[in-house]
Amino acid sequence: MFFIKTFYKNQKEVAEAINNTIDSYWKNDTDDEEMIRQIKFIARNNDSLLFKDGDYTTLIKQRCGKRRLEIVNKILLLKETQQKMEG
Repeated sequence: MFFIKTFYKNQKEVAEAINNTIDSYWKNDTDDEEMIRQIKFIARNNDSLLFKDGDYTTLIKQRCGKRRLEIVNKILLLKETQQKMEG
């Protein structure tokens, strides 16, 4: 298991955190709920490093890759859907 910071210094660190979280899940070192919690936490606290003009930044796209960002999208959409259903 690795340490998840609340706030990251730059886009490279955010990409590494996302990659480590998802890779840990793929290796069965982390369960679904923990991976989802960590991705939401990273995205919520570092959105300015993750997104620009409604899309992922170029560096995030290059470092994380399509498959990982598909997973992040699904997690964030799941979060939005749950919030709409609750509110």
